[in-house]
Amino acid sequence: MQPERQPKCNPGLRLSFPGLALLLPPTTLAALADNWLREDCPGPNHAALVTGAAPSQAVLWAKSPGVLAGRPFFDAIFARVNCQVSWFLPEGSKLVPVARVAEVRGPAHCLLLGERVALNTLARCSGVASAAAAAVEAAREAGWAGHVAGTRKTTPGFRLVEKYGLLVGGAKAHRYDLGGLVMVKDNHLVAAGGVEKAVWGARQVADFALKVEVECRSLQEAVEAAEAGADLVLLDNFKPEELHPTAAALKARFPGVGVEASGGITLVNLPRFCGPHIDVISLGMLTQAAPALDFSLKLFAEGTAPVYPALP
Repeated sequence: MQPERQPKCNPGLRLSFPGLALLLPPTTLAALADNWLREDCPGPNHAALVTGAAPSQAVLWAKSPGVLAGRPFFDAIFARVNCQVSWFLPEGSKLVPVARVAEVRGPAHCLLLGERVALNTLARCSGVASAAAAAVEAAREAGWAGHVAGTRKTTPGFRLVEKYGLLVGGAKAHRYDLGGLVMVKDNHLVAAGGVEKAVWGARQVADFALKVEVECRSLQEAVEAAEAGADLVLLDNFKPEELHPTAAALKARFPGVGVEASGGITLVNLPRFCGPHIDVISLGMLTQAAPALDFSLKLFAEGTAPVYPALP
């Protein structure tokens, strides 16, 4: 199946990087799909005797507004059950319900075996992308050009899906795991015996390949972290009226140190955290609290025009 071209100008689409799917290793996608399918059907699939193996087709419908994300995971799941997916909308599309998003073909029992797993994954990934897109839009409307990012507050076993959703929505994924950035948090400072010792230890293991970020609770800690060699300072749980003067004072002394704001930030209050001395704003709610989008998969008879069933 040929990849779709991203349209040059279409206000109905939220364009994302066309190559984002290349970030997802095929073997990892296959392994995830296998695990999800095995969780849902670890033994006999009794419903398969109801449907049989006759060739069938179904349409994927989007029933709530948002951003479409998660096509590679949807494809991987149905590939594992010998079904083929044809997409009508590109990744990152703005969904206006009720929208016909894709068509799936394959043996009836296989199609229905993959249905719930594929819908769950697509709904969750699209929900994260939609929340990320809303956060980025709020930041841009506030006139702020910094980085909106997620956090490591992800669902166990589902991190790749949620981090990918952030990227499709236009946000940054932040560190993928503990190896992506040396993050020195409050508990590390206590265990190490202070900011200077903690940063020194972090710099030893980070070497030239990784950046070191330090979570700070005051301007004094932020200055200590910067003096010790931190690349970034995380001002965590600061109120906006405290955040901006602290960031300004730190940048005045250490203009090359990045400043991240986090803690208690939502889509509603995000503009208050945007400022000229803030480089990154991270929101755990983009993955923790993003509502899933509503999708459904409806079979239709060959030779008929698929129409979303009317509500009773």
